[in-house]
Amino acid sequence: MIVPPTTEQLREMSAAPCPYWHNHTNPPATPASQESTMNDQQIEQEIQAKGLTAPRVTPADVEAAIESEWYIRGSDAKADDFQPPVGAQNPLNQLTFCVLILHNGFTVTGESACASPENFDVALGRKIARQNAVAKIWPLLGFRLRDKLASA
Repeated sequence: MIVPPTTEQLREMSAAPCPYWHNHTNPPATPASQESTMNDQQIEQEIQAKGLTAPRVTPADVEAAIESEWYIRGSDAKADDFQPPVGAQNPLNQLTFCVLILHNGFTVTGESACASPENFDVALGRKIARQNAVAKIWPLLGFRLRDKLASA
């Protein structure tokens, strides 16, 4: 039988620094955690500054792979006949999808959702959804480059 922790044990656990900070909410204040906030352009600049010239996927490659982008609000979804109607505080109003169509016809999607309706902002939702979709392109292009390098 599994016994849940006591209130005192929970307090002790939440006060202690978490050794697995990447999966939890209390990351250490170290240069490594500051580096993880770098954007793609900053990372590319650092790569160039270090003179790393081997083949790699760049932010420009990722952007060049995108043929078009589409944005859809969750509230634009067509309701199924069997779903009950949703009221004025419809959570789909705070949900944004970004669909990126790549030049080869493949699609990647990203989404953003706002917990508080008062904080919802269309432009910010689109920016976050696009960023999440773009993050899915990197491994695809990395795989394609690795395949190319392996066959050379």
